[in-house]
Amino acid sequence: MNPPRTDARRHHDPDVRGFASDNYAGVHPEVLAALALANGGHQVAYGEDAYTENLQQVIRSHFGPTAEAFPVFNGTGANVVALQAVTDRWGAVICAESAHINVDEGGAPERVGGIKLLTVPTPDGKLTPELIDRQAYGWDDEHRAMPQVVSIAQTTELGTVYTPDEIRAICEHAHAHGMKVHVDGSRLANAAATLDVPLRTFTNAVGVDLLSLGGTKNGALFGEAVVVLNPDGIRHLKHLRKLSMQLASKMRFVSVQLEALLARDLWLRSARHANEMAQRLAEGVRAVHGVEILYPVQANAVFARLPHEVSERLQKRFRFYFWDEAAGDVRWMCAFDTTEDDVDRFVAALKEEMAR
Repeated sequence: MNPPRTDARRHHDPDVRGFASDNYAGVHPEVLAALALANGGHQVAYGEDAYTENLQQVIRSHFGPTAEAFPVFNGTGANVVALQAVTDRWGAVICAESAHINVDEGGAPERVGGIKLLTVPTPDGKLTPELIDRQAYGWDDEHRAMPQVVSIAQTTELGTVYTPDEIRAICEHAHAHGMKVHVDGSRLANAAATLDVPLRTFTNAVGVDLLSLGGTKNGALFGEAVVVLNPDGIRHLKHLRKLSMQLASKMRFVSVQLEALLARDLWLRSARHANEMAQRLAEGVRAVHGVEILYPVQANAVFARLPHEVSERLQKRFRFYFWDEAAGDVRWMCAFDTTEDDVDRFVAALKEEMAR
């Protein structure tokens, strides 16, 4: 049989790399192969397919026997669906001021989910029980949105990583106040690679109730999942997923990607490599006079401060974003396909522009 004809053409140079986002990377070849494997014949739609069923077993192998995954299209959708599942209409979510749900989701938790966010400034993107207490009050005050959830990101929006003990302390503190704990885990794999522990060690084993499990930033084409770890009090998630426009009709193509990442060690291999490239980048940058690294480099992100005009010139050679343009702060991200040569060429270009 002749292969199907296609008139598709490549519109980009596949050798061009940047440091703007791990979302810029393509799809891991092993994930592409899994998608092709799932593509034959018909499968039941809306999640009653063999791939979504098998994904549940894979998820339980990582997160325990009560875990249940609800695949969705993207990370914002995962967060909105998850937070709706653990809040009432009058409920609120405590999060870091720098949290992705607060600064990078276009107000979706509040506008789409109808959830009030109670933010707390943090020096490194990480909440603590003491910081949570700045917003954890007023449960009987009808004039104040009721704190019902603590949401943390692992890794944080500033590239820092919570230890298992830190998350345990947050969970114990939140639960003592009757609140649930949600983890935004778009880069959960990078955190596990840094900590060198299984995913369960800093999630269900320390009391996390539910999480948004990332796939896209770690080599998937698209797709994340809401993972319920503690089903007590978490209801109607199937209905909330549909209501939030996150129910995929051909769900097998989301599930098979997560299965490809998680069934063996692809998730960990990819995350470790991205983290290692960020460490290589940080080491190279530290040797450049006039460039300051702002936060500990604990995953696949490097935050730095350098002269604004240098960044503008460097952006013409490599794509990356300002983090705080007024201050001259930038963010450089590494991905599963970042190479040592990519990093070395970037550091060399940075040195050249700083010397001008």
